[in-house]
Amino acid sequence: MDFQEYELLLDLAETKNITRTAERLGYSQPGASHILKKIEEELGFPVIFREKYGVTLTPAAELLLPTMRELMRIQERLEQTIYSIKGLEYGKMTIGAYSSVSIHLLPMILREFKEFHPNLIIDIREGGAENILSWIDSNEIDFAFISRPYARTMDFFSYGKDPLVAVLPEGYALDHKRNFPMESFEGQPFILSADGNDFDIHNALECSGITPKYNYSVLDDHTILSMVENKLGLSILTQLICTGYHYKVECIPVDPPYYRDMGIGMKSYKKLSPAAKSFVDFAIARIPKIWNEVLGEL
Repeated sequence: MDFQEYELLLDLAETKNITRTAERLGYSQPGASHILKKIEEELGFPVIFREKYGVTLTPAAELLLPTMRELMRIQERLEQTIYSIKGLEYGKMTIGAYSSVSIHLLPMILREFKEFHPNLIIDIREGGAENILSWIDSNEIDFAFISRPYARTMDFFSYGKDPLVAVLPEGYALDHKRNFPMESFEGQPFILSADGNDFDIHNALECSGITPKYNYSVLDDHTILSMVENKLGLSILTQLICTGYHYKVECIPVDPPYYRDMGIGMKSYKKLSPAAKSFVDFAIARIPKIWNEVLGEL
């Protein structure tokens, strides 16, 4: 198999539509079907199931995807290195990030980075902790802006601590104005960030040994803020998530304090493409100032 075939199969895994993949990659529909037939002949087994509204990859083909992605990234690194030797700049990278990072940090970093590297193509994929870690494992992204995954082994460059805060309806009766004791959540109606979306919040609740009354499990942070505003329960988010929004809620540091150790994580810094490595280096140097501008001195 060659890289043209890898690219087609990887794209098909995303679109689940031969015509759409053909359009995206510049083939005719018969041309894409011909490549698929060639792939199956080379491999000796089917790679797609044809269905009424499209196609899906066979389980055997799905097993090939992580290795194909890694080979494509090696090819990308090789091409970027060749261009670098010639004094030219070329490349593409895919970045994973929490939505709060995409809103508050990435735009400023991207604006400055693109001034120096205007020809690089950058894709951004937003998701929760579990999704982002799976994208790293399957080589779908080059690196990610995430909190430190303590149960995982990876290269990780920390850039700041994001405090966990109690999210309370406006006017909520508070005996403690400066902080909110974790034990005060005990037995209270609680809106929980969906499982796999934010390990740090779940870990704080577990370490505190408290059991709120879990009324709702929600994926989107905006939804949690809106539900708290409407007095459907209390919640815990992070200071970065709550920054810049105007919901009628109070966000108060929890006691004892808990934090997300925020940073840039990847399988291997040494194996990053030249373009990805240059972005990581730039971001690590630039983020501390931006971080303090957004959150203030922690």
